[in-house]
Amino acid sequence: MRLISDPKVVVAGGFILFLIVVAIFAPLIAPQDPLAQNLLTATLPPIGFPDAEPGFLLGTDGLGRDVLSRVIFGSRVSLTVAFVAAGLACLIGSILGLLAGYLGTFADTVISRLVDVWMAFPPVLLSILLIAVIGTGLHSVIIAIVVIDWTRFCRVVRTETMSQAQMDYVTAAQAVGFSRPAILFREILPNVVPVLIALLTLEMGIAVVVEAILSFVGLSVSSDTPTWGGMIAEGRQIVHEGWWVLAAPLAALFATVVAFNQLGDGLARSLDPVLRR
Repeated sequence: MRLISDPKVVVAGGFILFLIVVAIFAPLIAPQDPLAQNLLTATLPPIGFPDAEPGFLLGTDGLGRDVLSRVIFGSRVSLTVAFVAAGLACLIGSILGLLAGYLGTFADTVISRLVDVWMAFPPVLLSILLIAVIGTGLHSVIIAIVVIDWTRFCRVVRTETMSQAQMDYVTAAQAVGFSRPAILFREILPNVVPVLIALLTLEMGIAVVVEAILSFVGLSVSSDTPTWGGMIAEGRQIVHEGWWVLAAPLAALFATVVAFNQLGDGLARSLDPVLRR
């Protein structure tokens, strides 16, 4: 009930849910084939502008492809990267953060130094370097994001685990005779999950931006697959003839990132007992 009463969670979560439905049913929702080219209908403006045609709600690009259909299909790539890459980064970073925060001493020192070294590299440049080495493709984008962003989860989970390890319920569990793995995963982890959920949601927004950047420079999926970053790169070249080609994917990207950020902020406030007070 607390989540439902938070307008940030309701509005942002509703938009993300809507986007998921659109991505899943893209072939049924898209009015046109996103790859179909027709130079006779190139750079048609959106509905409501002179020379617009009814079949193209958001106009067409320089090759006559329907902009709305391409935005709809582009959501598939963005959401796939957001959920898969952020989920894997969360899994790896959380496990290492739990171990560093609870085991302490040697494990904490090794993992913390590894995080420091990893975070010394500029994330976007490191992702470009990784893709240049392993090749382009959706799997490469996901791997690059996971390799870069697991450190964010590791640092947050480590700090939260160290805080929870000082609580009375952990002392009580030790007195009862719980093993260290049982204390870590049955007692501490459930109390770290609220912070983890909020951070995971924020990370999804970051993953969407990173994928768009890589698509913009041609290092994401193949050029035949519609992506928001690729559409932005194409629209930039013809912005004076067809501003809508650039505006539509930019608006979709902006709205999605804001929704993930607002959802993460709302979840943090709703699930974190300290922020609730």
